Amino acid sequence: MADPPPTIRHAPWADAPPTFAIGLRPIPLDAWLEGGEADPAARKDPLFAARRDLVWAETEGSRPGQAEVLALIEAAGAKIEPGPDLPPLYAAARAVPDDLCLMERREGDWRLTALSLSAGTFFTAAEVIGKPLASLHAPVPGFGARFLARVARIFDALQPDAVLERRNWTVMAGDDLHAPEGAAVRERIASITPEAAARALFVRVERQTIRKLPATGGVLFTIRVWRHPLAALDADPARRAAFAAAWRGADADFRAYKRLAAYDTLVEAYLRARSE
Repeated sequence: MADPPPTIRHAPWADAPPTFAIGLRPIPLDAWLEGGEADPAARKDPLFAARRDLVWAETEGSRPGQAEVLALIEAAGAKIEPGPDLPPLYAAARAVPDDLCLMERREGDWRLTALSLSAGTFFTAAEVIGKPLASLHAPVPGFGARFLARVARIFDALQPDAVLERRNWTVMAGDDLHAPEGAAVRERIASITPEAAARALFVRVERQTIRKLPATGGVLFTIRVWRHPLAALDADPARRAAFAAAWRGADADFRAYKRLAAYDTLVEAYLRARSE
């Protein structure tokens, strides 16, 4: 008999309407990093060694900010194992499950100056390094007009003793944690039968935080990815009903950006089988 699916830790589809929103909320400092992975380095180091262009990038002049991130991660209780010639941000990232992204004010914009991206969803480190906020979020419908100025103000005004958190979600074929290529993932959809959807499709939740670096003035953006098979919803009918409502009620921009239409037949088969 197959093991039961793990309990879903975060269910953002039940917390907010399925549309685009900044959705940041303050959390206590001691809730900043969630943990939940025994040895992140065992997962990240092989990618760093073999596919560095996909999972690591830095710009000139970012090392002071990286060093401050390392100090914050260590102060939060992560066990840092020094390694030869490791960039400080990567030394910090291999101690925690989260991906770490350093944003700094450069040339009048908040730009991504260093990142460790071992659980990236459909993008790579090489594609995004050095880009400003506007370019990083250009695929998000209406980001420039609706959110860009507000996000920049949040980064500017954030205090070092504050942590802000947001969560988002999507559905994906397979449980890959490192998923740089969306096309490769979507190719699997055609081979999944409706009967297999409950365990072949996964809800992928990103928990994101931002925190100001008090000495260098940068902002650390963390991304912790959780993924669960649709079958995990069966343990909580209320969350499953909320998921059904969110799936069917998502606005057009949200659905298009997340490419949810590609999964409609399979997700609806799963929900109908449970009378949702």
